[in-house]
Amino acid sequence: MRQMTRTFVMIAALLLGGGAAHAQDTASRALPVHVGGRVIVDPDGGLTFGWPGIYFEARFSGTAVRVRFEAPTEHMRLLIDGQERAAFRRPGLVDLTLDGLAPGDHVVRLEKQTESQTGGGRFIAFEAVGDTVALTFMPRPRQIEFIGDSYTVGYGNTSGRRECSAAEVHAFTDTQQAFGPRVARHFDADYRTHAYSGFGIVRNYAGTSPDLSLPTLYGRMKPDDAERMVEGPGDWRPQVIVINLGTNDFSTPVGAGERWADEAGLRADYRQRYIGFVRDLAQEQPQARFILMGSDAFFGDVQAVAAAVNADQPDRAVPLAFGGLELGGCDWHPSIDDDARIAELIQTTIQTMGVWSNELATP
Repeated sequence: MRQMTRTFVMIAALLLGGGAAHAQDTASRALPVHVGGRVIVDPDGGLTFGWPGIYFEARFSGTAVRVRFEAPTEHMRLLIDGQERAAFRRPGLVDLTLDGLAPGDHVVRLEKQTESQTGGGRFIAFEAVGDTVALTFMPRPRQIEFIGDSYTVGYGNTSGRRECSAAEVHAFTDTQQAFGPRVARHFDADYRTHAYSGFGIVRNYAGTSPDLSLPTLYGRMKPDDAERMVEGPGDWRPQVIVINLGTNDFSTPVGAGERWADEAGLRADYRQRYIGFVRDLAQEQPQARFILMGSDAFFGDVQAVAAAVNADQPDRAVPLAFGGLELGGCDWHPSIDDDARIAELIQTTIQTMGVWSNELATP
């Protein structure tokens, strides 16, 4: 046990310093992987990823597991049985064996914490080492999806201060502590996060990138890859889809050269496109119920969207107002405490909707 602890401390020091721990050559076998999020399957079986909040899991019985991945600019973390065992900061190629585990069954999990609007990473494998054997990982029966902007990403949520450089925003962003994954863990649900900082329904922050929007990016397997599009829902059938979009649409006054004559025109366009977006999602995911979030600045528009959706299919969408946040994260974004408050609002709403008959809450 003491030897395992010393080995881990050495590995953590290497990783936190930007290096990579490389395993010795050893006989190993790939474990079946459960993926939480969209991935592109590479010719060699690797999984390329880019959306925030993605995670990889596997079960095994034994005392050692090998982890291989590449994520040059991302912050990742490795957990065994729910406990963080290594943190990776700009690790590049990682080939790491964790040994000295207690004999018996274990779950290994690799999580992406940061946002990558370009780049991303590549998961290679979890592998059994020595006498370790693979076990079946059963996907969770509950599924929930979060669609949004920087609030959903968890932009700078761990900073503890509002003034941050671009590098600090990246370093202080932890999607796994944002409100979406918190809600998913509360209900023991698999989750996906399709969010992109600065983007809205029809207008992005300060009118930037006018030809793009979150609905435009939504169908991509990876945010920066316009060629790889989602082809059907596959086994992804969320019972709940939570959308929080509008902050960027109305973040600044409509400027000269934008396609709206005034704010009234922008709001009308926002409502029309939002209604179409939810209807498209509802057609693709007929089992899903929707929670549409909005702050005071645009909650009236969100209510109008929900009403239009429910006129077609009663009780399909529920508007959810949020406010009173401290916004202590980078650039006046939600803090960790804010994420906890928002998560509680969503959890209460899901319970009220009766989507799931009981809670399978985790600590």
